[in-house]
Amino acid sequence: RNSLTSIKKSNKLLGDGISVTTQPLIDDTGLDYQEVLKHFSFFNQPQAAEKNFNMLCQSLKPLLENDQDALDELNQILSDFPKVIHSKVVDMWASKLGLETFHGDLFDQLIKLMQQTQVDYTQFFRELSHVPKEFTPLIKSFYQDISGNKNLMGQWEAWHKQWLALIQTTNSDDLNATTSQSKENLSKFMKSINPKYTLREWLLVPAYQQAYRGDFNLIEELNEVMTKPYDEQSAEIEEKFYKKKAPELFNVAGVSHVSCSS
Repeated sequence: RNSLTSIKKSNKLLGDGISVTTQPLIDDTGLDYQEVLKHFSFFNQPQAAEKNFNMLCQSLKPLLENDQDALDELNQILSDFPKVIHSKVVDMWASKLGLETFHGDLFDQLIKLMQQTQVDYTQFFRELSHVPKEFTPLIKSFYQDISGNKNLMGQWEAWHKQWLALIQTTNSDDLNATTSQSKENLSKFMKSINPKYTLREWLLVPAYQQAYRGDFNLIEELNEVMTKPYDEQSAEIEEKFYKKKAPELFNVAGVSHVSCSS
């Protein structure tokens, strides 16, 4: 029940609802970055959804004031919402990790490591989807060079070892990565959950700047790529769009990240 301890709560309300976007976790899980944009955090979506769902239910109640049974049913749905969304979030994280059962300790350790290291969310889970035997392929997704930090390297190695052990011992035979076929099955499943390409503001900015000048080529190219975000696509597309944000773009207003009003 306490397995999602890394998920931060937010009480930053905008009007009667709450505003949320996934971009901070797509690009970077750094603690400072999360603190600056905590009310936009991917991790805060369950709380945000509950606020918005509550507002929807409150809006419906006047329409049901003459039907007590319907009101009671609506109140029960609202009361069950936190439990339902918690279950969905747990299932989502298990799927992203390629696990058939959610393991809270493994998840909490991962989030802490991602925050300490500053990791590109999209690239990390996509690289993990290859089910690497060692943790080193995951370094591709790190913004921070940890090669000289033996302690952090050791923590990543230990986490990867634990993750792989859980894959091999708790997943069903066709998804436990103990044979070439089961590894291929697991990798295919994880790639269907973890996209390779996601829209990021720093990809969009040059596209709509060019469009403003009458050149829609980049807009059309992005549209084509994002219609199949889970596919590997060409080497040219990978080089162009499967990459981390450039250091000079961090914290640049209107470029670094997407907000709900972007």
